[in-house]
Amino acid sequence: MISKSGNNFDFILITAEYYDDHPLSPSGVIARVLDSKGYSVGIIEKPSSEADFIQLGKPLLSFCVTSGSLDSMVNNYTPMKKQRQEDELRKADLMPDRAVIVYCNKIREYFKSAIIVIGGIEASLRRFAHYDYWDNKVRRSILFDSRANILVYGNGEKQLIEIAKRLKKGDELKGIDGTCIISRGKEPDFEMLPSFDEVVENPKKYCHMQAQFSNHKNLAQEYDNNYVLQYKYPVYTSKDLDWIYSLDYSRALHPDSVLKMAEFSVVTHRGCIGKCNFCSLPLHQGDRIISRTEKSILKELEKLILHPNFKGYIDDLQGPSANMYGMDCDSQADAHSCMKNCFTCSVSDKSHLRLIRLLAKAREIPGIKKVFIRSGIRYDIALNSKEYINEISEHHISGTLKIAPEHFSEKVLRLMNKGNSRFEEFSSYFNSINRDKKQSLRYYFMIGHPGDDMNEVRFLKDRIIKGRMKNIEQFQFFTPTPMTVSSCMYWTGLNPFRPEKVKVIRDFSAKKEMKRVLLDMLEKSRY
Repeated sequence: MISKSGNNFDFILITAEYYDDHPLSPSGVIARVLDSKGYSVGIIEKPSSEADFIQLGKPLLSFCVTSGSLDSMVNNYTPMKKQRQEDELRKADLMPDRAVIVYCNKIREYFKSAIIVIGGIEASLRRFAHYDYWDNKVRRSILFDSRANILVYGNGEKQLIEIAKRLKKGDELKGIDGTCIISRGKEPDFEMLPSFDEVVENPKKYCHMQAQFSNHKNLAQEYDNNYVLQYKYPVYTSKDLDWIYSLDYSRALHPDSVLKMAEFSVVTHRGCIGKCNFCSLPLHQGDRIISRTEKSILKELEKLILHPNFKGYIDDLQGPSANMYGMDCDSQADAHSCMKNCFTCSVSDKSHLRLIRLLAKAREIPGIKKVFIRSGIRYDIALNSKEYINEISEHHISGTLKIAPEHFSEKVLRLMNKGNSRFEEFSSYFNSINRDKKQSLRYYFMIGHPGDDMNEVRFLKDRIIKGRMKNIEQFQFFTPTPMTVSSCMYWTGLNPFRPEKVKVIRDFSAKKEMKRVLLDMLEKSRY
């Protein structure tokens, strides 16, 4: 049972986003998983008053708290640290700053003895000491400030099922893969990170910590004789994902849901092998690809045809990078011991053959008019298969395909850990086969990343003009988010993986001037 009213629930989910019974909704997925295992689930969305928090009473097992699909500070503030304005898709004023901490402390006020589980991206990426851009300081693990009993990092379905089993039996919550707890003592077989005091006082120690971060290890960090313990991430399989996405989601959306444009999107895989330094995915969803089976995806597509709101169009066939479907590591069972980079590993199958076959079968399903690919693709990997580029150009895009070169400065790209050497090759081929279709590329760029300055921005501007790149989606300011390599560079001015200093522009006026140069270029349309 999943409900927003009643009492005596096993679990009560508190979310800073609206609850949607949808496979793209974090709280929607967790609620369905718990419900499928026989647990009753109560939902409290965007609580603000005491009445909101106590309306369902105390759960029999635990409260589960999340900010949702976004960190609340990213949701609420621009890269210039200005509060975002409320708009059609974002109700920023209804999500409290540091939502997980606020909600947990309210629970402690009203239900002192309650068990609290925290999860989602805000908890996941604040599980150890982390640089907080909005406070401009290193904050301690969110476990301390939230006073939660246990933290689930990454996707949390398997972890929460194990937590539920233990709570029902009255067992301790220690030693669960994919979770973090506070312990009074050290544990054997844990790799020690520099202590909280060390990373606050010493930038080099902070860099050492950053270089040690991994989902594949048992890690520990000391806080005044207490220890935050991270148990290595559980191994998720295709079978796990097939089950999770086969659950009976109604796809009912809240009227103000951010998922309006993705009601009929379908998830094909999890994880990303790109390892961009500014991205949180490697330490959240993971740096290995886990793909659903073709049979599972096609079955979900066939089910959508029966939905009363379905008009024949799949909004997006998606993953973090849409064309990484099928690039699973053959040694997934040994994922924690294989430290190879899947992006460069020759064993990883980057032929796109599985994806091409899936797309061909998907568009042949009676009742489906078009399967769109709207999420981003890695164009450098796409060049491994001209057949894939032909397939999406002919059948799966409408008007434009979004890609993210991010920058053209080799110095900035190296610090982003993002190569751009094949951009011209991809754009030339794509344009050659799409000219008659009147389809084009749309570009995303990032400015203000560590290593970027006015000279690099002018270089970027010149390359855009030279390439006659008119369809610029946006010039996005870099925002340091917790636990990313780029945030480490921003805070310390050092590269955690090589002995070099990194130039960082922190002055907001200088950042605005960098963006003004690029926006003036677009307005004048001199190319």
